[in-house]
Amino acid sequence: MVSHLKNYPTLLGLNYNWSFGSLTGVFLVIQLISGVFLSFHYIAEIDFAFESVEYIMREVNYGWLMRYTHANSASFFFIFMYLHIFRAIFYKSYMKPHHRIWSSGVVILIVSIVVAFIGYVLPWGQMSYWGATVITNLLSAVPLVGLDLVHWIWGGQTINKATLTRFYSLHYLLAIILTVLVLIHLSLLHEVGSSNPIGISLQKDNDPFNRSFGYKDFYAFTVAMIFFVYIVFFWAWFIRTSR
Repeated sequence: MVSHLKNYPTLLGLNYNWSFGSLTGVFLVIQLISGVFLSFHYIAEIDFAFESVEYIMREVNYGWLMRYTHANSASFFFIFMYLHIFRAIFYKSYMKPHHRIWSSGVVILIVSIVVAFIGYVLPWGQMSYWGATVITNLLSAVPLVGLDLVHWIWGGQTINKATLTRFYSLHYLLAIILTVLVLIHLSLLHEVGSSNPIGISLQKDNDPFNRSFGYKDFYAFTVAMIFFVYIVFFWAWFIRTSR
């Protein structure tokens, strides 16, 4: 742990663009923690799902804070993930020797999109219901087995109780898988080292993480959290459209 978190060799030339990855990880942790607290009161049943969300918002102590935190941290998670991807494309971090890191990141992106879509359905409002109907029906385009695949996901001929229960189970199951994928992503990164703007070798000009880039990461985290807290407390629906 010390070698990977404190003494990990980091190139001195890294700029704040390399903080997007760690910020994505920070908001993933926020997602996991707030999601656990929300699961204490959420009911995965079509007759009570929406009411349980309203109960969390109105009756549970600081339930509104947990929900707004979970909802908006998902948006921040994807914002920083997309910036992280753009940085990797711009600096060609997908090329050898970082190609395996890039491949694992693509898998993380796909799993994240699935987790986000499933979470969008869980409040079970009108947007959730029709969102689930439209997106799952896309699978009907699969030749031969498309319609059967849709009915299998639904657990019947239409969106029903089984659908919501499955989505709820998959939401936290895929979140665990996503966490494991992120750990694999980090292990691959620490195996070959970070890319850098000028493409030099890690062996030529580096310093322990805590003495060089760690301070940049902390500063980026502080700025991001200021914006995040402001959004949560004063503009909670600014980057969200579902309820």
